Amino acid sequence: MIYYLKAEYPRKYIRDYYDLTDEQIDGALSYIETHREAVEVEYQEIMRQAEETRQYWEERNREHFARIAAKPRRPESEALRLKIMERRRQREARKK
Repeated sequence: MIYYLKAEYPRKYIRDYYDLTDEQIDGALSYIETHREAVEVEYQEIMRQAEETRQYWEERNREHFARIAAKPRRPESEALRLKIMERRRQREARKK
């Protein structure tokens, strides 16, 4: 919820996103305001952990995708890729 508050999402959006009643969102917002410092510390820890996780998977996927890219393409895959690229080019040409 803190993310949405910091991003200045409307109260109604936050309430609907979390499927809360007006009473529940009032309680949550009151708690956050009363315990602002503790909530902020917890939020920063969650954000730190999320960033560590993102970096871990980005690195792990980088190596995985590099191995895949290094493999030679199968002829049938290459033909399909070229067909997709041609359709994309045609679609883009129609947009102009």
